[in-house]
Parts: sequence; structure tokens; C-alpha cells
Amino acid sequence: MQRLCVTHVARWQKHRHAVGEGHLDQARYKSFPVETDDYFHQLMRYVERNALRANLCERAEDWRWGSLWRRVHGTTEQRAILSDWPVPRPRHWAEHVNRPQTKAEVNAIRNSVIRGQPLGSPAWVWQTAKHLGLESTLRPRGRPRKFTDE
Repeated sequence: MQRLCVTHVARWQKHRHAVGEGHLDQARYKSFPVETDDYFHQLMRYVERNALRANLCERAEDWRWGSLWRRVHGTTEQRAILSDWPVPRPRHWAEHVNRPQTKAEVNAIRNSVIRGQPLGSPAWVWQTAKHLGLESTLRPRGRPRKFTDE
């Protein structure tokens, strides 16, 4: 997806003589391993709660431009553009999405989105990061601190 997006942006900017004039799409697609169906559901709940978390609507399914709106209120054609999930959605999904997420859930998901680190239980995250060469996603950003002998 990254190569496709970079190529698209380069062609779009070249066609419009706007090369070097900023981002068309910035950091839109993310990819990181997810341990279990439960963690996948937490992640999808986080995504479908975006408008609700930003106070743009009363209920997540009321946000006309969100995927949950399409799932609940959309026509067959509108729902057809949504990809199938790799696992079934839980019953009463909209009600579940509207319940608040814990700070720990939100922080874990944000770390995964921002850093590309695996999402799951701590032991699984460390094991998977090591197996896939993603150890750097678990370390703090920046240069390691220097410690003085004082």
C-alpha cells in the first residue's frame, strides 16, 4: 500500500505541476500484528469510535462518514464497499462501540498505530517483536540517555 500511495502522489503532483508542494496523503495506512480476535475487536472499536471520541456525534453510528454508519444505516451498495473482517463481528456491535474504552486500551492501540508495534498481551508483544525484528518499536524514541557517575 505504501508503494501504491507514494506512486499515486508522485504522479498526481507531476500531472498538476505541484511537485514538492506538500502531502496528498500522510501516514494513512498502518500495519502491525494483532494477537487475538479480542485485540482485533478492540482495534476496530477504536477506529469506529473516532468521531464519537472527537465529540462530532452523540453515537458512533450517527457519524455519516464513518464505517459504522454504513454498517447500520447504509444501503446494500454503500455496505458493499466495506471490506469483510477476518473474524465475525460480535453481536450488538454498535452498542459495544458506543461504550467508552479504557485509557489503557486506547494507549496500547495508539502505541501500535504510531510505532507499528504488535498489539496484544505484554509477553506476546515482546515475543512477536523479537521474532519479526520489531524490537525498535518497543524502545523509547530518540537517542539513549547518558548516565553520569555522580
